[in-house]
Amino acid sequence: MITIGKKGNLINIFELRKADTFSRLMPYIIAVCVYTAIVYYVMISILHLHDVPPFKSVLTLHTLLGAIISLLMVFRTNTAYDRWWEGRKLWGALVNNSRNLAVKMNAMLPRANEKDRSFFKKIIPMFAYALYLHLRAESTRLELDGEPHPEIPDFDHTRHVPNQIASVMATKLNLMYKEGTLTGDQLIILNAEFQSFLDVCGACERIKNTPIPYSYSTFIKKFIFLYIITLPFGLVFTLTYLSIPIVGIVFYVLASLEMIAEEIEDPFGTEFNDLPLEKMADNIKKNVEYILM
Repeated sequence: MITIGKKGNLINIFELRKADTFSRLMPYIIAVCVYTAIVYYVMISILHLHDVPPFKSVLTLHTLLGAIISLLMVFRTNTAYDRWWEGRKLWGALVNNSRNLAVKMNAMLPRANEKDRSFFKKIIPMFAYALYLHLRAESTRLELDGEPHPEIPDFDHTRHVPNQIASVMATKLNLMYKEGTLTGDQLIILNAEFQSFLDVCGACERIKNTPIPYSYSTFIKKFIFLYIITLPFGLVFTLTYLSIPIVGIVFYVLASLEMIAEEIEDPFGTEFNDLPLEKMADNIKKNVEYILM
């Protein structure tokens, strides 16, 4: 995840990072500009079609299509950002609940009970690390897919590490209650934070293994492709050679929006704009260890 400071924001627009769509789209932008130049040369210099009325009306058609594609792209980016932001809120809740559980265990367990304090000092951050690795796994993304995936070794839905860690934690809490280390009221108080761990896990899995519908995503890509391929035919008659950079700019904007939406719709991946799950798990570990030291 890339963070931009408050100072020097104007300078940042001139920086080319690996996460920037311009550098990744540069070869395609050049190809689109070359294609537009060829269309301009053929239609104006060879075929002399600039005086044919039907070809001039193509610009009107692209104006209408531009309004439609704008609405589609707004919906596409908003949907993707909602998934990214929901993932961030879920991990924010995991951070808070881990702290709350550690604070309550610190208050309920005496300093002399080093064994139990050490257990929760390790297992609370362990759940965060297990969840982040679980969400990064390709098998998690394909959990609801009905197709076989022989290319993924050990593709087994029964191996759910966060569930196993939560089970160990629940067993420990129940044992402490039976031993009298925790009272029934204290167990009820701790249950809310404990239950939230698997609630966060389930909500993250819902985002991870339920992607944007394939037909919708593919339709937008095809629409952008057809729009850009036919756009030079509508612009070369009015903008002449200026249509070459303008088509390149339009392609850059539309393709960038689609790339950004495709990247952030899975907020638990390893791309530049995805959530820093490992760092958040590290913060949970630091906070819990400090509380239960």
